[in-house]
Amino acid sequence: MINKLPRWVIAGGAVLAFVAGMINAIGYLGFRHQAVTHMTGTTSLLGIAAGQDNVRDILHFGGLMLSFVLGCAASGLIIGDSTLRLGRRYGVALAIESALLFAAVPLLHLQSDYGLWLAAAACGLQNAMAGTFSGAVVRTSHMSGIVTDLGTLLGQRMRGVAVDARRIRLYLVLFAGFLGGGAAAAFAYSPWQENALLLPATLTGAVGVAYVIYRHRHVRKAHRV
Repeated sequence: MINKLPRWVIAGGAVLAFVAGMINAIGYLGFRHQAVTHMTGTTSLLGIAAGQDNVRDILHFGGLMLSFVLGCAASGLIIGDSTLRLGRRYGVALAIESALLFAAVPLLHLQSDYGLWLAAAACGLQNAMAGTFSGAVVRTSHMSGIVTDLGTLLGQRMRGVAVDARRIRLYLVLFAGFLGGGAAAAFAYSPWQENALLLPATLTGAVGVAYVIYRHRHVRKAHRV
């Protein structure tokens, strides 16, 4: 069972899911119509490209996957493991993610695949950073696992098995954040085009700053006790 969820887990998860929802939708709306926050579809497209001997697409999708993996590796290097815990270097990871998204914008204006690769690296970093909290998988960059877990918990509830309401609440918050990010991207893309990516880039940086401030206040309060 999940203990009482800290505010920083709920708030941070909601905002980061919103950010990922925006990034993915902007990728779909852009010149490549390409998802960047999850690798399932990209793996299928890479397989199709390999089967058709399409070297250009093999390089594109392979580069996208490699960028995502490198983002995950950066998270492992900076944070160390996948257990959510106050005090880890999430602020540093979020600052890097924000910088990657800002750097992607001018490249997307040029319709360069490098812009998508930078966005994929940012999403890989974010997805690996989220990890788990008290046994609940906290994924903010794709919803397959979240929807699967919600369906499983629903089935268990129908069967009469006790389920953790806090876990359901967390997953619903993450789902709503990702869905809201997609809607926000659709609203922002028409007038701003690729500049719409500046919003999730700014939000990511803001979450990093907010986390650092919250952590310092928590540490200072603990020292007073």
